[in-house]
Amino acid sequence: MSTVKVRLVKGLAGKLKTHRKVVHSLGLKKVNQVKELKDCPEVRGQIKKIDYLLEIVE
Repeated sequence: MSTVKVRLVKGLAGKLKTHRKVVHSLGLKKVNQVKELKDCPEVRGQIKKIDYLLEIVE
């Protein structure tokens, strides 16, 4: 199964409540934290919603 690594690059202060919930549902809590997630359509949709807060790590 393929995976994707994401890093939270911006803080959540002043962001929409729904965007903060998506960040927490991905398991990210702190800036510069990296998580390895399974690459599925649900996760890709969450990443697309908050792409301005994340960076894809290769």
